Amino acid sequence: MSEPAPLALVVEDEIQMRRFLRTALAAQDYRVAEADSVREALAAATTSSPELILLDLGLPDGDGIELTRRIREWSQVPIIVISARGKEEDKVAALDAGADDYLTKPFSVKELLARMRVALRRGNLPGAGPPNPVLEVGALRIDQDRREVRVGGREVHVTPIEYRLLTLLARNPGKVLTHRQILKEVWGPPYVNETHYLRVFMAQLRRKIEADPARPRLLGTEPGVGYRMLEPTAP
Repeated sequence: MSEPAPLALVVEDEIQMRRFLRTALAAQDYRVAEADSVREALAAATTSSPELILLDLGLPDGDGIELTRRIREWSQVPIIVISARGKEEDKVAALDAGADDYLTKPFSVKELLARMRVALRRGNLPGAGPPNPVLEVGALRIDQDRREVRVGGREVHVTPIEYRLLTLLARNPGKVLTHRQILKEVWGPPYVNETHYLRVFMAQLRRKIEADPARPRLLGTEPGVGYRMLEPTAP
């Protein structure tokens, strides 16, 4: 017996946008649940157990960023924000609150579906089982037991800080991590505003693991927001 198709919860108060997303997702065999407010979204998230949430920020009874924080108190379900708010600070706020990705309206269905696939592939959720001691993303291979990094079979020598930074990104392939998130995890809470540390170490890592540091294929930049581990694209 085949497994049921993934259930996506669409949280959007505009009827036309909900209809558009419902049609686009159903055409790709997703099951779709809908909510048009914070209250309905919380109820649907707890009762229908979606595999993914598509979230608009501007809701009639509250803000999507606060909704994200509330969901993150008890669930690690992937959340992709879809919003007309395109300012850098809105993206950072949503990602810092716990969103996995941020897509600005207008957007292409092809890009949305690609980001959904990335979010659903990230199966290493806290509590989902023992962590995999070996992380592999494209040509990158990190053996966490041996603390060994290889790219295309070639061993790469990294410093302890570089190793923590690279491992953090590799554990979240395709997910945008904000500057504050990375600095807090790698350096600690007192360093969340020291973005120059991050720029220096990312430049060092790119020189070590990228074939062409100026055109990275592993360590991607989200300008003004943070970084993400790029997943290999299908041929």
